[in-house]
Amino acid sequence: MRIIRRNKDVMAISEAELAALTADMEERHRESLPRMRESVTEWVETHGPEAREGAVSRRGFLAGGGLLVVGGAVLAACGSSGPTAATSTTTAAGSSGANLDVQVGAMAASLENLAVFAYNAGIQAAQAGKLGTVPPAVVTFATTAKAQHQDHADAWNAIVTGAGYQKVTVTDPAVTPTVQSGFAQVKDVGGLAKLALELENIASATYLNGIGVVQSHQAVSTAATIQPVEMQHAAILNFVLGQYPVPDAFAKTDGARPPTDYSVKKA
Repeated sequence: MRIIRRNKDVMAISEAELAALTADMEERHRESLPRMRESVTEWVETHGPEAREGAVSRRGFLAGGGLLVVGGAVLAACGSSGPTAATSTTTAAGSSGANLDVQVGAMAASLENLAVFAYNAGIQAAQAGKLGTVPPAVVTFATTAKAQHQDHADAWNAIVTGAGYQKVTVTDPAVTPTVQSGFAQVKDVGGLAKLALELENIASATYLNGIGVVQSHQAVSTAATIQPVEMQHAAILNFVLGQYPVPDAFAKTDGARPPTDYSVKKA
């Protein structure tokens, strides 16, 4: 790992450099928002309760008319067991894919909530003078990152609630105690940056893992749109700590949060 050596008392880069990196981070985030929101909207329209009810109604219409669509072919219904079995299979396949997307979305939302909590706690500690000298650019970065995490939490919650489940308002139950105990030890900007970096790395790994877990292309697009933003957060925090932002050649899923750790509840 290459170390960037600078004569700075508080952080390894200047305020001007951090301000420029934060502005670029916000620009990239704003560029990603339309695609992220488009993917979420399309997911809800395709997998939400109204879409499923419409699909059931269409299948009922075809079955009621003595026809059944299977694999793109129109078949004559030969008895009640035929269309019932086919309908059941189709419903199960569609539901399992949607539920897995929701499970990943719920875990992601809880992790984003935790990031919002952590950055907000850091901002409050800095403003209260508990972290020693804190350059204004650090607070600006934290405020910007916090808002971006909130946008991401809102996106995943739109999928969760769009599928008929309760909005995720809690923080990741498994990681929260670690963040809280770690924050209790933070005494300066460097300590805060290290804690934030750990959380951003977990989020980045979780999204990379989620891309391979979710089943719909809309959920893949949502995760793939957000993951680079988390990596940019991590890169800037590495710069603040005087570390080269990409010590590894490839992003990894090490430390990713499994979606099964969070149980979604029906609304």
